[in-house]
Amino acid sequence: MGWVTTSDGVRLFYLERGQGVPLVLVHEFADDYRGWAPQLTAFSRRYRVVAYNARGYPPSEVPEAVERYSQQRAADDLHDVLVGLDLPPAHLCGISMGGYAALHVALQHRERVRSLVLAGTGYGSSPAEREKFQADIEATARRILSEGMASVAQWYARGPTRVQFEAKDPDGFQAFVARLAEHSTLGSANTFLGVQKERPSVFALKDQLAALDLPVLIIVGDEDDPCLEPALFLKRTLPRAGLVILPKSGHALNLEEPAQFNAALLDFFAQVDAGRWERRDPRSQTGSAILPANAT
Repeated sequence: MGWVTTSDGVRLFYLERGQGVPLVLVHEFADDYRGWAPQLTAFSRRYRVVAYNARGYPPSEVPEAVERYSQQRAADDLHDVLVGLDLPPAHLCGISMGGYAALHVALQHRERVRSLVLAGTGYGSSPAEREKFQADIEATARRILSEGMASVAQWYARGPTRVQFEAKDPDGFQAFVARLAEHSTLGSANTFLGVQKERPSVFALKDQLAALDLPVLIIVGDEDDPCLEPALFLKRTLPRAGLVILPKSGHALNLEEPAQFNAALLDFFAQVDAGRWERRDPRSQTGSAILPANAT
């Protein structure tokens, strides 16, 4: 474990396990580096695994001004971790908010990314739901500030895309709620207002995504309704993307279905490292034809 200082002077805490090709895990809003425990155990046998806490998530520092939180800043922080640890091109795996950060790093710093895993990524992207999404973000941030994170965690953790986790693994779910209750009230509210509310829809990134020649694995639960349409869009737009849909699953995929999640990633990483992850032939209307990644 250790610390990385970002380009704007914020200290971020990270945990590191294993050796080999680096794999960086980027957490969602409702969890932190501890939520990657099933992946740290599984992947550190083969990879150099790094999990860090975003700004606003102790023991990482919690800037007081909401202006110091943004989608771009979240991407810059991840980039600062890659640079600060002097990592060669890394597999990046982000879930939800972490998926957004990983995606933006891939778009802006392609040379630092070996492959990309986007799990449960795209909530709030639907144009028809955009205004409601932003209004809900503001209302939740106000509630966090007025009631405190320890109180808000009890209902936030039981949303319609998280009850699946509680039904499958009550003990694991309670541990998740306990972690969420420990989060910084100020850091959580600032993250909601600065990062979540203002981040772009994935649909607005279409041209950039279509030009991203990078192996990508998209994972989504079939009961994670806000992320299903964005996942299909990402699959259809990214030229070297594969899609895994986990049945009867919600948002916290890495915790809810760790065996299926880990197996999908292990297969993906093995194919990428062997140079066998292919892309669709752009001449094919259906996208069913594929070419080797180095074909022209």
